[in-house]
Amino acid sequence: MKAVLMTTAGEPEVLQLQELPDPKIEKDTEILVRLHAAGVNPIDTKLRKRGTFYPDQMPAILGCDGAGVIEAVGSGVEKFRVGDEVYFCCGGLGTKQGNYAEKVVVDEKFIAYKPKTLSFAEAAAAPLVIITAWESLYDRGRLEAGRKVLIHAGAGGVGHVAIQLAKLQGAEVCTTVSTQEKADFVRQLGADRSIFYKQTDFAQAALDWTEGEGVDLAFDTVGGEIFFKTVPAVKVYGDLVTILEPDTTQGNLKTARLRNLRISLELMLTPMLQGLIEDQRHQAKILTESARLIEQGQLKIHVSQTFPLAEAAAAHRLLESGSVTGKLVLLIDN
Repeated sequence: MKAVLMTTAGEPEVLQLQELPDPKIEKDTEILVRLHAAGVNPIDTKLRKRGTFYPDQMPAILGCDGAGVIEAVGSGVEKFRVGDEVYFCCGGLGTKQGNYAEKVVVDEKFIAYKPKTLSFAEAAAAPLVIITAWESLYDRGRLEAGRKVLIHAGAGGVGHVAIQLAKLQGAEVCTTVSTQEKADFVRQLGADRSIFYKQTDFAQAALDWTEGEGVDLAFDTVGGEIFFKTVPAVKVYGDLVTILEPDTTQGNLKTARLRNLRISLELMLTPMLQGLIEDQRHQAKILTESARLIEQGQLKIHVSQTFPLAEAAAAHRLLESGSVTGKLVLLIDN
């Protein structure tokens, strides 16, 4: 099979298309998927640049998100059959093969049926961002109807899904954006207010929006100083969820403590990294429920651009530019 191989950490050029042996089913619960598309996520660019979680197991094939058609199943697979269209988030962290390839082997506990209304490209763009937004808002933030939410980078991969999930829960949403084009985009997703963070103090804008009280839940998808600048925008006893590790060189938690905030750290990769089977099944259930929402027209996945598998490096360069709306996807010819 053809696959994009990362032989060392570095710039996008370290990603090279090569011919490799097809992966084989080794456990009875595994499934062989012929991939049609692979999502490109910030975790991919970070691992490419700094090295994978398992540097002693190089070279590596990146890509956590995949969508394709089942080609073979292990003897213990119960739910899926050859020919089923599926999507999932699995592999690509440096130990198990990722999805920048024509074929991949995945355990059935990670897999869900692909939403019928999505193309393979849209389906491959969905899993990581859906699970991240779902766990952040629903599991970590315990979002309820009537709450007010601040979502950073609402036009981004995780952000554009988070806006929709928050609205589905009955919340009011304000979100940070950088351009009028992105403001128009998030408004179509249901955002109640856009804050142009380059021209406006977003924390003050959020306070004004909530009549000085602060939002019930803030969702930080940016990190760095943004995490600490968000603290004053959250109401006393409110929730602040971040998908980045707080960098204490850029701030401190004194104000958060004074406001008695509940701070939650979200890493949707934890079940994969820790081998937590029940949590892996929970994430597959999230994808199954999300497929229902997608098929009902209540949840949309925006793919801004696709690239051939051989141009994975170009996709990484564009993603690292920081200007992407929605998601980037690699298309895989079979």
